[in-house]
Amino acid sequence: MTEGGHATRVVLAPDKFKGSLTAIEVAEALAAGLRDALSGLETVELPVADGGDGTVAAALSAGFHKITVASVGPTGEPVQAPYALNGDRAVVELAAVVGLSMLPGGRLEPLGSSTYGLGLVIADAIRRGATTIVLGLGGSASTDGGAGMVQALGARLLDAAGQDLTQGGAALADLARLDLTLLRHTLGSVRVIIASDVDNPLLGPNGAAAVFGPQKGVTPDDLEVLENGLRHWSQLVSAATGRDDSKRAGAGAAGGAGFAALALLDAEMQPGIELILDLIDFEQRIAGADLVVTGEGSLDQQSLAGKAPIGVASTAGRAGVPVVAVAGRRQLSSSQLREAGISAAYALTDIEPDIDRCIANASSLLRQLGAQIAKEWLS
Repeated sequence: MTEGGHATRVVLAPDKFKGSLTAIEVAEALAAGLRDALSGLETVELPVADGGDGTVAAALSAGFHKITVASVGPTGEPVQAPYALNGDRAVVELAAVVGLSMLPGGRLEPLGSSTYGLGLVIADAIRRGATTIVLGLGGSASTDGGAGMVQALGARLLDAAGQDLTQGGAALADLARLDLTLLRHTLGSVRVIIASDVDNPLLGPNGAAAVFGPQKGVTPDDLEVLENGLRHWSQLVSAATGRDDSKRAGAGAAGGAGFAALALLDAEMQPGIELILDLIDFEQRIAGADLVVTGEGSLDQQSLAGKAPIGVASTAGRAGVPVVAVAGRRQLSSSQLREAGISAAYALTDIEPDIDRCIANASSLLRQLGAQIAKEWLS
């Protein structure tokens, strides 16, 4: 209890610990640790995301309804893909349907992987009445420039013989003509908002293939094939739309899916964490809280470029609620953290220096940190 007599209330708003725990699992472990130290504590678990995997889970935790639809993974295999729906708003996550984690056996297919399944999920949301689609881009297995996504939404991508183009980034070199009639009919007045923290253009040394290709298994020879295909794709799209979106910030997100969304779905780009926090009514839900705990796998320089913990701290700071963070490892100084609005940070490596053990025992270590935070900040 606080001095005013009300139950001490802590909002837990972490992102995932990549390769170890989901954001929900992080929040649950922290909540258990906090209650170990203070049994009467009220905890509110609000896992967050910055547009990558975990985006749908964040929406579901905020009261959206889970929809599961039959779709296809990055190499065409049948998958059951979840998304979140609340009235006329849908949250769709690329990683949950055509992400790297959806490759059968983890076998990389850099030239043939496609975003077609993502388009099928978007189409289902539109059929169910969604007029606003929040599209989380991140973790893509493909570098097809979003071509598969728009094919699934009705676009015809035709080769010189008038046949529909096969899937994957390598096939883009054979594209001869676009027919966008059915795509435009499918979309109607649907608003698409991209949640992403990627600002790369589509092409060049900072583009989709060059920067993100290696994690998808792209070799130097593959890179040339994919870069040429994306350039050809962007030229035909530009001719069809009358503008060049390939240089726009975020066009290179998710293997170029950002480009197709910007150019052919008339999507808006918003910083992922800001969009998610707005979606889950974060500012309203932290009103009156005594503490906010955020975090992610690694608190480092990349975190300062708009990752989830910084967005959480910024919003909580405006509401006058103190913020502490947890992480697998911490690589930011105390002064850097304070400037970002984070009063203190706790790392698993403070308890267990061995990284492999940290990953294996992340849940129990986070529970220990939760108890420590309760004693130092709430007692």
